[in-house]
Amino acid sequence: MKNTKNKILWITRTALFIAILIVFQSLSASFGQIVTGSLVNLVLVTAALTGGLWSGITVAAISPFFAFILGIGPKLIQLIPFIALGNIVYVLVVALIAKAFKAENNPMLFVGGITGVVVGALLKFATLYLGVVKVFIPLMGDGLKPPQVETFTTMFSTPQLITALIGGVVAIPVAMAVRKILKLQKN
Repeated sequence: MKNTKNKILWITRTALFIAILIVFQSLSASFGQIVTGSLVNLVLVTAALTGGLWSGITVAAISPFFAFILGIGPKLIQLIPFIALGNIVYVLVVALIAKAFKAENNPMLFVGGITGVVVGALLKFATLYLGVVKVFIPLMGDGLKPPQVETFTTMFSTPQLITALIGGVVAIPVAMAVRKILKLQKN
């Protein structure tokens, strides 16, 4: 019975994070990459730290599909796997580092979370930059117009690092509060 309850709880939390992600993407689309990207990263990190690693990975993988469907960001479906991979790397690093810090209490969650966000943001940036700028763009060759190349090069470089850091840093106190609430409800 407990295993079924845990599965239902996981599905519910993950679905809630996906719903929040869609709302944030929809409402912030007109504010540009820095705002939308930061909000997406906020949801990714919060999902990983409160819903668990697999919840975070699920939300990370699904996020670019909804962005594409909502018309946010690049209009090339071929970019979705690169973006999903960058998101997954970010969530994986944040969750594993937080776990390594034994972040079961809020002070360690803060330290582990911040460390994970910084390392994760750097690795997400590297994954997206290498994947999109160094692999995808050259593979597309003449299939991309020069303005698209310039846009993708800009979009998948420094702004990825900035939005991952902003969203992740904001997510830490949010995750701390959510975990405190969930712990209180458990008792």
